[in-house]
This record gives sequence, C-alpha cells and structure tokens, in this order.
Amino acid sequence: MTVIDSLVLIVIVAVGTYLSRAGMILLLAGRDLPEPVLRALRHVGPAVLAALVVTFVADPEAPWRGITTAELAGLVASAGTHYRWKSLGLTLVVGMVVFWISRELVSVV
Repeated sequence: MTVIDSLVLIVIVAVGTYLSRAGMILLLAGRDLPEPVLRALRHVGPAVLAALVVTFVADPEAPWRGITTAELAGLVASAGTHYRWKSLGLTLVVGMVVFWISRELVSVV
C-alpha cells in the first residue's frame, strides 16, 4: 500500500465516521421527536452507565477476580446518589470519586 493509498483510505474512513455520527443530528435538526422516542432516550444514559459498570465488574479476561472493596464502595455510593438525586452526572462523579478515594485508602493500608 502506497502513501497515497493510505491517505485516501484515512480520508474515506474519516468522512464515513463523520457522516455516521452527524447524520442523524443533521437529518433531525429543526424537527420535534415523537413522545415515545423522547421517553426511550431518557433511558440511554443510565443504560450506558449500567453497561460500563457491568463490563468493568464482569471482566471476561478475568471472570473469577471478584469485585474489590473500592469497586463496591463506588457502586454503593453511585446507587445511593442516584436514588436520592436522580442525576446521572452527579451519580457518575460521586461514584468515581468514592472509588478513587477508596482505592487509594486500600492501597495505603
């Protein structure tokens, strides 16, 4: 593969990536979404966060490693924060801060 072929391939992939990401935004600009779609979109953030947590805890590379104390503390703090304030951003921040602090405290002991 020559340098020109590589550059053409990079440009094609970049344009394809841009169109796949911006396509729906550009197509739906200035239009109202139906209520069922808006209701479904409200669940995307929590679903993505749950998927990240599950893949973090259930690591296929080490299926029997279990969950550490720091991870459990972060999960419990996240669940409590979400239950109390129903804010995805706050849930993420509190969970990560508790996880980081717990991890550092456990590594010091």
